[in-house]
Amino acid sequence: QSVTLHTTHGDLKIELFCEAVPKASENFLALCASNYYDGCIFHRNIKGFMIQTGDPSGSGKGGQSIWGKPFADEVRSTLKFNARGVVAMANSGVDTNKSQFFIVYSKQSHLDGKYTIFGKVIDGADSTLDAMERVPVVKNRPVSEIKLTHITIHANPIADAQLR
Repeated sequence: QSVTLHTTHGDLKIELFCEAVPKASENFLALCASNYYDGCIFHRNIKGFMIQTGDPSGSGKGGQSIWGKPFADEVRSTLKFNARGVVAMANSGVDTNKSQFFIVYSKQSHLDGKYTIFGKVIDGADSTLDAMERVPVVKNRPVSEIKLTHITIHANPIADAQLR
């Protein structure tokens, strides 16, 4: 399963790890399908580290899961922050996943085992992430808005066939 994040700075196509992390994938896809993320700003941007979004309030303190409460981590030893473009749930401690997520700009081994990785950028890791990473920030907040305008969910013919 894949989705494309359409942003003010270009598109990011993300492959989701639905089998490895079913709850995080279900939550993310359902939020995408309900247009929850439309209009969210990327409120945190740290060059060489990561960029974060998924809070409709834009404060970095908001957001909710589809279940109306935080959900458990799905940390997998096989999924690591080993490259630019790894996508993971943001959290404020163990089992506090809601709607916020982040994309790393480079390998971040110190994050391994602490966050639920649910996807990776398969298109746009260069052009779009480069454009985002270049936006000037004050206290890690972009001075000019980087906005997530809409998300396209791509059909997965193999999964669809299995459902029939």
